[in-house]
Formats: sequence, C-alpha cells, structure tokens
Amino acid sequence: MAYLWQKIDQYLEQSWFILTLIVINFLGSIYGFYWYKYQLLETPKKWLIFVPDSPTSSTFFTLFLIFYYFRKKSPLIEAMASITSFKYGIWAVVMILWGALARDSSLIKILTIQSITWSDVMLMGSHLGMALEAILFFKKYSYGIISVLLIAVWTLFNDYIDYSQDVHPWLAESISNIDPIVARFTVGLSILTILLFYFLSYLRRKQA
Repeated sequence: MAYLWQKIDQYLEQSWFILTLIVINFLGSIYGFYWYKYQLLETPKKWLIFVPDSPTSSTFFTLFLIFYYFRKKSPLIEAMASITSFKYGIWAVVMILWGALARDSSLIKILTIQSITWSDVMLMGSHLGMALEAILFFKKYSYGIISVLLIAVWTLFNDYIDYSQDVHPWLAESISNIDPIVARFTVGLSILTILLFYFLSYLRRKQA
C-alpha cells in the first residue's frame, strides 16, 4: 500500500498531470452547467446557487488544482473542493444506478447493464473520477477542523434547500416519486463524507 501511494504521489507532483486534471475539471464544469440549463431556467433566481451541485464542486476542484499547481494554499477552497466533489460524485453514481434498478430490476438486465444508457455510463465515469481525485489528493490538503465544519454547514444547508424547496438535481423518472427517501440518503451521504474527510485531515496532520 505504501508503494502504491508513493507511485500516486509521483503523479500528483507532475506538472503535466496537474495541468491535465485542470483542463478536464474545467471542461467538465462547463459541460455540467450546460447540462443543468433547463433546470436553471425553471428555478427561482434566489435558489439558483443551490441547483448545479456537481459542476460547482468540480469548479472548486479546478480552483484547488490551480492553487496547487502554483504551490498556494487555500484551506477553505480545498475543503469545499474535496468534500463536495466526493459527495456529489458518489451521489450521482448511486442515483443513476438506483434509477436503472427502478426501471427494471431484472437480474439479467442488471448484469448485462441493459437498463443503463451510454449517457449513464459517461456520467458515472466522470462522477467517479470526481470522487476518486478528491481522495487521491488528501495528503495535499492543508485544511483542519474549522474548514471542515464550515463546509459541513454549507453542505447540509444545501441539502436542506434542495429538498425543502425542491431544487435538487432532477431525478430519473423511475425514482422521481421517492424524494423523501432520496433526501434521507443524501443527508446521510453528506454526514459520512464530512466524517471521512475530517478523519483524512486528522490522519494527514498526524503523519506530518
């Protein structure tokens, strides 16, 4: 495991690798905001900031990568980038699979992924990438408990607005009638993500 992390660290220190991730995250953010265009048009202006969860997360991760490339520290941006990228990366994958299962729970179709479209595969791949990069860079972050608590407040407040004002990301039609269940899952995922990144920040500081 130590050898694996050593190899990962070597890539995370390479300028070409960081620049590649900056471009990927930046372009992904643009596409993400475009993907939300219809929902943004239908949302009251006062709630707009709470709608595009994933592209906002990847935008903050782009900012973190730019800071990291220039060897600058910004604990609050790092915390926002890592916590929300992981949370919404996992959330999107679960929602896509949940929607596919609700459309057709046939074991054969699940195993052959017949109920999942190529668009679903692309979205799952990109969102898994968000969650993965948030974890891979954990040794590079500089934030502590204060930043984690501040982003925790934002994340949970965002969940509250999403489901109390019905401005959460649009769900697949097959699960659009179970908002309360999705809301509970989302809050639970937020809490687990916050605890995970608090633990990782503690682990990083302990090893320093």
